[in-house]
Amino acid sequence: MKINELLKHFDIHTNNEETELLKRMSEPKPFLSYTDREQFVIEALIRKALVSKRVDNDTVLVMANDPVQ
Repeated sequence: MKINELLKHFDIHTNNEETELLKRMSEPKPFLSYTDREQFVIEALIRKALVSKRVDNDTVLVMANDPVQ
């Protein structure tokens, strides 16, 4: 039996700051275009698997995995 079959619904806790930032991350954007504080929050979201990071032509791009509506 898979974990998804056991758990019908689960949430990953995000604070208000993380939620607001996730709302603005609808498309890939360079990581360095965010402020230092936003970069810190994005790194936390990456650890929570809510944001993906990829390298494209020596530029680190970040994007929300499932944008918040």
